[in-house]
Amino acid sequence: MLINIRHGAQSSPRSADILRLPDQERDEVLNHFAALTSTLLGIPTSFISVLDEQHQTFRAKYNTTLCQTDRKDAFCRFVVESAIPVIVPDTLLDARFTTNPLVTGEPYLRFYAGVPLINAQGKVMGTLCVTDSQPHAFPAEKVRLLSRLAAMVTVFLKAWQVAGLTDAVTGLPNRQQLIRHLDQLSEAGHSDVLRLTVIDCIDMPRAYELARALGMPPVEALLRDSGRLLQNKLALGPEKIFYTVATGRFAFLSRSDEPFSADAVLEAMRDVRPLAPEGLAMDLTLYAGDVCFTPAALPAQEALRRAVSALHEAISINGGARSFSEVSDSRRNGDFMLMNDLSAALKTGTGGLYLVYQPRLSLSDVQPTGFEALIRWCHPERGELSPAEFLPAAQLTSLMSDITDWVITEVIRQLRVWLSEGISLPVSVNVSVSDLARSGFIDHLDAKMAQAQLPPALLEFECLETELATENPAALAMMAQLRQRGYRLSLDDFGAGYSNIGYLRRMPVDVIKLDRALIADLTSNEASRIIASSVIGMLKSLNYVVVAEGVEIPEALDMLASWGCDQAQGFYISHPLLPQALKSWLSTFKYGQLGHAT
Repeated sequence: MLINIRHGAQSSPRSADILRLPDQERDEVLNHFAALTSTLLGIPTSFISVLDEQHQTFRAKYNTTLCQTDRKDAFCRFVVESAIPVIVPDTLLDARFTTNPLVTGEPYLRFYAGVPLINAQGKVMGTLCVTDSQPHAFPAEKVRLLSRLAAMVTVFLKAWQVAGLTDAVTGLPNRQQLIRHLDQLSEAGHSDVLRLTVIDCIDMPRAYELARALGMPPVEALLRDSGRLLQNKLALGPEKIFYTVATGRFAFLSRSDEPFSADAVLEAMRDVRPLAPEGLAMDLTLYAGDVCFTPAALPAQEALRRAVSALHEAISINGGARSFSEVSDSRRNGDFMLMNDLSAALKTGTGGLYLVYQPRLSLSDVQPTGFEALIRWCHPERGELSPAEFLPAAQLTSLMSDITDWVITEVIRQLRVWLSEGISLPVSVNVSVSDLARSGFIDHLDAKMAQAQLPPALLEFECLETELATENPAALAMMAQLRQRGYRLSLDDFGAGYSNIGYLRRMPVDVIKLDRALIADLTSNEASRIIASSVIGMLKSLNYVVVAEGVEIPEALDMLASWGCDQAQGFYISHPLLPQALKSWLSTFKYGQLGHAT
């Protein structure tokens, strides 16, 4: 049963098991205790050990190469079993040890003195011992000194346990303690299905604002208050431990048949509102994720990872609560690995990234007017990937700015090649609001263009997030600077979603690209024709260059031309082409052959 984890108020892992697992930092300190013990007692060898059912393991030692012995051969088992000091002045004179392999063979022990390390509950945690290959008298004062040294080790272990396994702010058991609990359940062969629920409750940006205004004490008080509030509201009972696993993030274990799913937690916490210090009310922003698992079958770290994965799924979709899903987790893990590969490809230039270019056509003289650069990826292992397979995941990372920089660099290089071949047509590049708001974006761009000796008019930027751009003063200022320096600017997907006339007055752009949804059914839907013709007329009256995207049939091209649309782009004109294929397309371009280019 899960209840067996808990031994008193907040004591966990069991202090009797504190030496069961190795810990490099702790054991380095214990090594110093071992050396000090040998020095003070004048005995050459000393060690601190822990026993399980099969072995004695040396957690710290001085002047010995032993790391582990069989329990049946361990002198220390007599200390553990009796919980009192055991002194053996001469092993050859003690019937318990005369045939012991540690006496008859290496290290040929002739003397042993060991005392127990006893915790506050009276349980033996391990032993502190000294040994020698020569017999020794060991008077009472030395036994007392060895016992005092053991008490010092015990005090250190208690302090280490509290410091390393308790959250300093909330006073609750921390993530390391949760992991140790799960390890204990696993080692005990716990086969019941448990649920690990993780709760995120603090709006961290708001908490940072609070810290900035009032300092850290109010934030820490808020975290403590939130932890207590969650525990009380959920009524977990004294048998369950509430953990702090990260700042503002808590967790607890329950049986899978208990009403503590992520959904149930959020329902129970509805309308809960802590009072921050200084009288500042601050709402809890609650999310929860859970996973059901069998401790004996799933490693502790993996159980926590799955619960946190479910939590982040809830946060990412603003969905409140989510249970772990193998399908969603596999997809996210795949996206993570893909983004790792994408990052490497952008840095090395050898990961299969390349550009294709889709022509734009003037509808007045039916001549090419430029191209749109589109990124493609031939993954070394997965093969050809469409942008839809990697760009949505990249948009959730910091890689989008790296992608933009890579595309711009490649476009400039290609423009330089084309210019040397007598091709002087502009190329448009997609940019996000975060790109436009980046400090130094235009200066780096100008430097690249100057190095390539290219005029700004050969580069056009398509803003993909119009609504966000209108709300970002830095992005609007950057767009104005780009336009002033001779670069062309366009709005993408006009007529979709948020699109309206109001933001046009705020956007310093030259070109408006109509969303393909406006073009898709022109030949079959009268309402679509009325809307498209009206939008084109309105944009032309505002002196914008109007480009229609997604043109796939000649009838649509003719209609657009009759309504005054300036340019068009789509599969009827040409599919996106590699640079060499595009060069061939340009050299053989004929209007009558449109619809055949691929």
